[in-house]
Amino acid sequence: MTDSLRDQLLGLGFKPTPKPERKPPQGPAGPSKPRGDSRTGNRPPHAGGRAQGAAAPVQARKPGKPQGKPRTREDIDLAKAYAIRAQREKDERIEAERQKQEQARQRREARAKLAEFAKDKALNDPAAEIARHFDYGGKIKRIYVNAAQLKALNAGELGVIQLDGRYVLVDAAVLAEAEAIFAPAIALKVDPNAPASDDPYADPQFQVPDDLVW
Repeated sequence: MTDSLRDQLLGLGFKPTPKPERKPPQGPAGPSKPRGDSRTGNRPPHAGGRAQGAAAPVQARKPGKPQGKPRTREDIDLAKAYAIRAQREKDERIEAERQKQEQARQRREARAKLAEFAKDKALNDPAAEIARHFDYGGKIKRIYVNAAQLKALNAGELGVIQLDGRYVLVDAAVLAEAEAIFAPAIALKVDPNAPASDDPYADPQFQVPDDLVW
């Protein structure tokens, strides 16, 4: 097209044909990847990522637990006092149980020692027919003695100890030693100077029904 014709067409309002856009040169491995603007430091958006400048998604807030009434200083002090008292009561129970077990252990050891000491020291007469009653442990007990033993028993020259569920007649010296070893085992110890009313069972004529003896 000549310049005169081109000028005429432009004068009639025709626009010139746009020139084709030139493509950037491609390397041997394929088209080059777009790079960010080195002047601004911006990077192209990654595949699957959000566009630059896009707002982050708003995460829904989890409803929190409703807060109760704040504890006052008085409430805290009261809770501490309850905790201290509970601990003290627990310690007292533990100590009481410990003492109970210790006492039981001492009783077992004392009984065993008494049994060893009183071995072969019993004076019980298999042929005795006189029942000598006495109060022991809140119940009426009895031991069979002969006439001479009854007299010596009431004079305090003999005594009775409880040993392994039976009642053993021993002399005063053994009775004193047994009392030192384990006093609860002393079943009958007569004081010859005590009034007769203190020991109503000392009279051999005193009879106690069998159903009242345990």
